[in-house]
Parts: sequence; C-alpha cells; structure tokens
Amino acid sequence: METSGTNFFLNLAKLALLALATTVAAAQSPAPVASAPPVSATPAPAAQQPSQPSPTQASAPPVATAAPAETTKAAAPSAPVDEPIATIVTRPTEVNVVFTVTDKHGKRITDLKQGDFKILDDNKPPAEIRSFHAEANLPLQVGLLVDASNSVRDRFKFEQESAVEFLNQTIRRRYDRAFVVGFDATPEVTQDFTDDTELLAHGVRELRPGGGTALFDAVYFACRDKLLKAPKDTPVRRAIILLSDGEDNLSHVTREEAIEMAQRAEAIIYTISTNVSGTKGPGDKVLERIADATGGRAFFPFQIRDVVNAFAEIQDELRSQYAVSYKPADLKLDGHYRTIEIVANDRKNFKVRARRGWYAPTQ
Repeated sequence: METSGTNFFLNLAKLALLALATTVAAAQSPAPVASAPPVSATPAPAAQQPSQPSPTQASAPPVATAAPAETTKAAAPSAPVDEPIATIVTRPTEVNVVFTVTDKHGKRITDLKQGDFKILDDNKPPAEIRSFHAEANLPLQVGLLVDASNSVRDRFKFEQESAVEFLNQTIRRRYDRAFVVGFDATPEVTQDFTDDTELLAHGVRELRPGGGTALFDAVYFACRDKLLKAPKDTPVRRAIILLSDGEDNLSHVTREEAIEMAQRAEAIIYTISTNVSGTKGPGDKVLERIADATGGRAFFPFQIRDVVNAFAEIQDELRSQYAVSYKPADLKLDGHYRTIEIVANDRKNFKVRARRGWYAPTQ
C-alpha cells in the first residue's frame, strides 16, 4: 500500500511539472504565424531568430505586396531602350508626275524627249531626274463619279450608257481596275474596284437620280477612301472621270479641299459637264478649275451626241501621256504644298498639262 501511494504522488508531481513546462513554453513562444514576416522575406535560419519579434520584423511587407514588384521585373523587356529606332518608316523623296502635251491645235504630241522640257519643283530644278519616258501602257486605276442629283435628270440615261461604253473600251482584264460612285447628297459605291467590265456596267446602271448635290464630298471620298488606299506596287496612272453640272449645295468640304485630296492621291480628274443650256454656267467654271488643278481636262458636250466623243478623247489621252520621276531639291519634311511646273522648251508650239503641285511628307 505504501508503494502504491508513493507512485501516486510521483505521477501527480510529473503531471504538475509537465503543465508548468507547457505554460512557460507558451509564454516564451513568438507571435502567431499570421503576423510574422514571411519565410522568403527573412533568409536567416530559425535557430538564429530571437525569441521575440523585433520591430523591423513586425513591419515587414506581406508577400502579396512584394509580388507585383517581382512580376514587373520579370516582365521588363530585355531589348535595349532605343530599339524602336529600327522601326522608323522612311518617307518618300521621289515625285511622280504624269502629264500630257498638245500642239497649238490641241493634237497630242507623244514623241518628245526629256531634254525638250523644263521642270521646276517649288521654283527650283530637281536635284535629280530619276526617269522620263512616254507611258502608253501603264495600268489604270479609274474612278467613275456620276452626279445622280435631280439637276442632271434630262440626259441621265444616255450618259450612263456612254459611261458603260467607255469602261468597256478602256478597262483591260487583269491589268486595269475601276470603281463606280454615284452621288447626290452622299457618295455611294455601286461597284468597288474590279477589272470586270460587266460588273462595272451593272454598277453604272444601278445609279438612280434624286436628291441634292455634294460634288466636292464625292471627289474627296473617291480620292481619300478609294485611290489612296488602293495598292500601288508598280507605277500606275490614276484618273477620275467626273460627270456633273458642277453645282454643289450640300458638301462638307470645299472645292479646294477636294482638289488637295486629288493631288495627294496623284489623280488626274477629267470632267464632263451635264449642262445642256448651250452656254457655260458657274458650275462649268468649277469643273474647269478641278480639271486644270489636277492636270486633267474639262469637256462641255452641249449636244448629247458629244458625250460619247468626250469619253473617247479621255480614253485616247490616258494612253498617250508622259511620266517623269524626280528627286526634289531642298526637300523639307514639313507637309507644305510644293508647286510643280513642267513646260516645253518650245512654248510657242507645245502646251503641257500636269497637276499643279504636291504635298511634302511630314516627319
């Protein structure tokens, strides 16, 4: 019995000592894990840590805050800072001009040489003539713009059929391309670029007269949205055939803005007046200005049968022009308008028709 009592008191003492040790250990343990700095932020071994967290350890940022800095560093580009310089697009320094030469009777002259002309760009001779030759066979990019406003109803059907015949005679399959735009208050593409003359004819016959007239908007649209966006992998001859009475009462752009866009597109504009009064009106003067500024020609077929002749002359002229390519002198990439002047040495007998200028590229 004595032995049993002794064992009882010994076990009781052990339990008391164990409880005391647990209490002391709990009192000396560090702060809870949630408030302790992350292991990755404290590289020192656990055996070297003090039994109580220091103020620096308690204020250490959590992992969630440190992660974005690590992510940003990982995502930083390895390429040099000045790498974008390699992607700078070079600006064109060559000007291409297509022009026509006629004698004093209006007959086209097609056998002149480079030495027969004087060329000035911004009143200075070019720094270099890159090429000069008669171009009878350049691919064509042609826009047919037909005024479909109420003011041209009288002979609209005949002009449609004349335009169809012109396209049939001019556009060569797999070589030339054309599109058709009808306009009254707004321009409408009835046939996009194609070399299929049947599709072009359908596009012309789809036109219906009616509404007001936004002539300048139509020219601006055809040059900016069609010709300027058309592929130009090889030299091409760009032209717009404009059938209208020259009146405009709804455009958002001015006549000169329309001309500027044509010059930017390097487009020659031929105008065919639909005025049947027998005398030139204010609208005809507008058509003359547009044609003259772009190197084209204005036609006034007061008799309905003369419309066909106008189209035939345009077709012939498109196949008998000169093309010159030159590097301008003192070119500044400032976007300014630069004049072009091409004259024959024999001014008395030869007249040159070319666009009047171009716009320098910008930096």
